[in-house]
Amino acid sequence: MPATVVDIWSSVSPEPRSATPPAPEPHEEWPLDGGTAWVYYSPLNRRQLVRPVILSDGFSSGASNLDELWHGLEENGDFRFVSELHAAGRDVIILGYHDRTASIKDNADTAIDCIRRTLAERVGRSKLVVGGFSMGGLVTRYALAKMEQDPSLPDHETALHLSYDSPHHGSWLPVSLQAFVHFAADNWSEDPVVGESLRLFSGLLNSPAAKQMARWYIAKADDTPAPAPERVALLRELEELGGWPRNVRRIGVANGVDTGVGNGVKPDVTAVRGDGQTLTDTWLKTQAQGDQVVARLQKKGGEPFLVNTGGLPEIDGAPGGVFTLPTPNGDPGSFGLAGLLMKLLRNTVDEDVIRTSCFIPTISAVAAGEIDDQKALYKPITPDGSELDAFLCAGRNEAHTTMSEELGAWIVNEIVSSS
Repeated sequence: MPATVVDIWSSVSPEPRSATPPAPEPHEEWPLDGGTAWVYYSPLNRRQLVRPVILSDGFSSGASNLDELWHGLEENGDFRFVSELHAAGRDVIILGYHDRTASIKDNADTAIDCIRRTLAERVGRSKLVVGGFSMGGLVTRYALAKMEQDPSLPDHETALHLSYDSPHHGSWLPVSLQAFVHFAADNWSEDPVVGESLRLFSGLLNSPAAKQMARWYIAKADDTPAPAPERVALLRELEELGGWPRNVRRIGVANGVDTGVGNGVKPDVTAVRGDGQTLTDTWLKTQAQGDQVVARLQKKGGEPFLVNTGGLPEIDGAPGGVFTLPTPNGDPGSFGLAGLLMKLLRNTVDEDVIRTSCFIPTISAVAAGEIDDQKALYKPITPDGSELDAFLCAGRNEAHTTMSEELGAWIVNEIVSSS
């Protein structure tokens, strides 16, 4: 089994890794081309698929893990999402993928396979609810749009598409962090102690799905930040499919606020600094507007390398879902991840670090503006400014894909109202 970010964190964490509690056995398990669907019938429907809700997994390393997915939906927040759907008479189908880093288009084909199987197994004529969390909202958006445009595919018979903190207009990973990952991988990917960890992080950053979601990407530390070719192609092809599924109600939620109030991270401040056995005075800064040195990278005994950006907004502190990674003793966040890597490389890391940053800006999650626009990032969002038919934003800027009662209950109400 490939290493995960939790495995890597446990190698430097002083606390033991806690196992994710097992999920209940699904009533059915469907092997799909490219993934697996786990079916949980509502107790009200007598082991029949009557009112199906398909919930797609998002981006992470390796294959989807049912235990982790169930824990996120039912146990990891303050709202039992599956239980509430079951109480409303909805059958829940959790859609996972063999490779969560694969192209969004490839995993969309798996979602189409799941939709077709659902239609074949459904009893009655109730229309489907289809959607997903984070990248899963994009995967299912593409899948439904493709089913409407491809005459070889059946009618998706879907009434509602939902997205939960999905990067409709792109995600953000600090350029300084991307540059540091590339720099570390170039220098220490064959290190017997840290090589596997660096290859994992580098592989995630350079994966097809990550390139398609990131609004700004660099392939090496001295690149100019820009959309990757994979993202440009995906957006073009999605536009050719109509951009969105046309014959469904589109709803979404954001883990960020709609008031324009940021998360408190200030621009152009040092977020993390490391120095020790392998690094000399290496630091990463938060993103500012205008021309800026966002990172200083130096291998012990080598020359310093400066990472420059220009024309980017103050996006680390923008309203939105913040970057998270599951760990036994807290979330290291985006800049916290850089600190983790510095520790793996046998360095001392400043304790006074900015641990996290905005990951999915609110305006991206509710499709209400372009995230390269400084004013749009920090402007209050109104219903008429969104491409969605309805949306709800969180009352505070919280961890990406947090399942809260505020957002979960709103989605359940929208699903019940759609039929």
